[in-house]
Amino acid sequence: MFNLNLPPFDIKVKKLNGKLTVFDPLRRKYVALTPEEWVRQHFTNYLITDKGYSQSLIANEIQINLNNLKKRCDSVVYDKYLSPLMIIEYKAPDVVISQSVFDQIVRYNIVLKVNYLIVSNGMNHFCCRMNYENQTYEYLPDIPLYSDL
Repeated sequence: MFNLNLPPFDIKVKKLNGKLTVFDPLRRKYVALTPEEWVRQHFTNYLITDKGYSQSLIANEIQINLNNLKKRCDSVVYDKYLSPLMIIEYKAPDVVISQSVFDQIVRYNIVLKVNYLIVSNGMNHFCCRMNYENQTYEYLPDIPLYSDL
């Protein structure tokens, strides 16, 4: 599909009903293989294999209720008490990460109030740490290890 700025891995792709699908180990099923899904699978694999995140503490396609509208966070990372810790928003590799992308994830955070926000198109990854006390945020130079959250 696309070469990404993420480590390659043995991704499971197969054709179902004439369409390409990819196995999502977090949802334990095959899902439609879109460019965004390609990024999601590579990014979650990176978090698990390179950054020490537990597969059991990451969930994909988490529904939230925002102003009486049903929205979906692409991925949510939880702490050991199952409280939301991080929201991740994925875009296709050809989508430029713009202010509108950050606005989208910030709206989701109105509901979840997490400490970290990540946006990735598979080529560029941006991570912010929220500071609710000062009502500010800080861009981090890298995606943190789970043990550092």
